[in-house]
Amino acid sequence: MTADAMLSVADALAAILSTAPQALPEEDVALASARGRTLRRDLLARRTQPPLPVSAMDGYAVRAADLARAPVDLRVIGTSQAGRGFDGAVQAGEAVRIFTGAPVPDGADTVLMQENASLQGATMRALQAEQIGRHVRAAGLDFSEGDVGLRAGRRLGAAELALAAAMNHASLPVARRPRVAILATGDELVSPGMVPGPSQIVASNSFALAAIVEQSGGLPIDLGIAGDNFEALSRGIRAASDQQADLLITLGGASVGDLDLVQSALVREGLKLGFWRVAMRPGKPLMHGKLGAMRVLGLPGNPVSSIVCGILFVRPLIRALCGDPDAAASIAEPARLAVDLPANDRRQDYVRATLALRADDLPLAHPATLQDSSMLKVLAGAQCLIVREPHATAARAGDRCMIIRHDRYL
Repeated sequence: MTADAMLSVADALAAILSTAPQALPEEDVALASARGRTLRRDLLARRTQPPLPVSAMDGYAVRAADLARAPVDLRVIGTSQAGRGFDGAVQAGEAVRIFTGAPVPDGADTVLMQENASLQGATMRALQAEQIGRHVRAAGLDFSEGDVGLRAGRRLGAAELALAAAMNHASLPVARRPRVAILATGDELVSPGMVPGPSQIVASNSFALAAIVEQSGGLPIDLGIAGDNFEALSRGIRAASDQQADLLITLGGASVGDLDLVQSALVREGLKLGFWRVAMRPGKPLMHGKLGAMRVLGLPGNPVSSIVCGILFVRPLIRALCGDPDAAASIAEPARLAVDLPANDRRQDYVRATLALRADDLPLAHPATLQDSSMLKVLAGAQCLIVREPHATAARAGDRCMIIRHDRYL
């Protein structure tokens, strides 16, 4: 690679993911603690749902043949409710009062909604005919015992946890959460709540990256701030190893200026450097390598740059470590430009923008006027990143573009 060569975003991501195992080791966790975790093995149903035919409505369990001559009077011989079914069988001319979720009695094949019936004593008048099987949920309609309900690599949200519970799993086999150490660097940084000196700023990147790590399924470990000297940086790097981190994220100092010591400090500790520059804006000085069993990502110090790199590289690496088969899948989706954009240079651009939703078409993406990579207020006010490919030609308002939505990844 020549001195001015830079990897493409796609090649950088491929290189990063190539160092990840298929998934971290498996562990069992209680169902109540499994939200956001990733299944390590396929999850099979331990029962059939529903276990027998049940009613989808409040009404009357009947024989469809008896309703053919509606209106017709039928004798009500009992009641079936959820958790307490009717033990007998429905014969010709008979009906059973039934409630939603209750077992359909033997002999009955249809449920007549209560709105289509009138009751006088023990006699129910059916006011209309129904097709056989109407308002009956067949046994196994949802799933049957032995069915694969959830595949390995599936991230567990509310719907997945409900399905796992319904399949009668009290605990789930999930990938261990990746341990992600985050080390901010720079003499200019102080922690929030402190009074910065004349040449100092308040550290912010580590909080954003911790949120991205957690949202992606990892366990963030805050290593604090290391000053611009080899002793402090080495202490931070060794602390990550001591914490058995699967991934070390350094923030700032990833370039090769006189005061950018992070790369040199990592190499002194044994880093095998993969790459350190990517053809993207913001986020060019991105560093990647391995230090023993620990993966290392050196992110830029500018806040927007580090957050964009977090979305594009940290998130998929954590998903890969969790065993997500779609970790490398594109997260961009189509939109339309609200304004003209000039031609792009050789770096892939990630333009902060707001969105105007339209019911009749794709959303309109409106770039912020200022795009400086130090401006967190602009990023916080944006709703997406417009992705501009390297050497993209000039685009006109109304043209299709690709965006990455903030609300899904931040």
